[in-house]
Amino acid sequence: MKVSPGRAVAAAVALSVLPALAACGSSRDDSTGTPADTTGKGGFTIGALFPDTHTARWATKDKPLIERRVKDLCPDCRVISAQASADVATQQQQMESMIANGAKVLILDPVDDKALRSSIARARDAHVPVVSYDRLAEGPIAAYSSYDSKEIGRIQAQQLLKAMGPKADGGQIVMMNGDPTDPNTRDLMDGSLSVLKGKVEIGRSYYTAGWIPENAYKNMSAAISELGPGNIDGVLSANDGIAGSSIAALKAADVSPLPPVTGQDADLAAVRRVVKGEQYVTVYKSFEAEADAAARMAIALGRGDKLDDVAKDRVSNDTDEDIPAVLGPLTPVTAETVKDTVVKNGLYTVDQICTAAIRAACREAGLTG
Repeated sequence: MKVSPGRAVAAAVALSVLPALAACGSSRDDSTGTPADTTGKGGFTIGALFPDTHTARWATKDKPLIERRVKDLCPDCRVISAQASADVATQQQQMESMIANGAKVLILDPVDDKALRSSIARARDAHVPVVSYDRLAEGPIAAYSSYDSKEIGRIQAQQLLKAMGPKADGGQIVMMNGDPTDPNTRDLMDGSLSVLKGKVEIGRSYYTAGWIPENAYKNMSAAISELGPGNIDGVLSANDGIAGSSIAALKAADVSPLPPVTGQDADLAAVRRVVKGEQYVTVYKSFEAEADAAARMAIALGRGDKLDDVAKDRVSNDTDEDIPAVLGPLTPVTAETVKDTVVKNGLYTVDQICTAAIRAACREAGLTG
């Protein structure tokens, strides 16, 4: 992904959850039983498609935030949503169903950025613009809401080297990458390698098919077996789900002390691991900003408005070099900064983070008295 710098949208929205709609339901107004208005003069239907069911953020953050923001900006609009179980054919069917049921705009986080190209082209031909979400899809998309994945990779690598201390000069790490079909995976790797090359030895590097934690566990177990439990000085993990499985594999092999492990998404479980000292860092991406931008762009496209007031950035894919985009802010979160980042920004409360099991760690991190 080629990115042109610009202003990132950082508006926060409420975290209240609207009732979930059927995965590919019809475009009817549930309160009246009558067809929703899809003319653009009033309300219309927006389809939101997520790639899998095992990544916590889709159901707990992105979906309700998009629904809430759409409702705030267009009270008569509605969102129908679907999660694709990491299966391309399923997501293609969901896209077709949404279009058939009256969706005027789609917000799409693609299972596979290349495999969905033909479906995106068919949506364009049906006059249904597609806002690519979180992952940059190939094909004629109308807009993009996400983050600079190369910068995330750089942040992860910089934080990992910091945590490794003296071992940052010549130590051995394991790279636990995301799904090879995800363009974010490639950008994350490019960003992290730009920092790591010449600093550390990469003992093993794995892709995690489907971003599935169980696959990460198997890969990390293999790395421990091949390298030896005492020969891993750090783990560059692409996201928090992979980080959690990597840490579980290290614990199962009785690796102590645990090497520093990175992540991204600031999942609640990951923030707790950070506080406990099991995971060194997670990169907090404002889901509110990403969802806000996607909702704004989808509503503007549904109304036939220009995106100039919303999208100040530009990215390119295989089809277009001038795609309107919003790239959100990024913040590394360590045990020392939990209070001033995810707590201060309202992502989680201290009570949510500090369960009885980590009460002592919370006191040490300054979260509780």
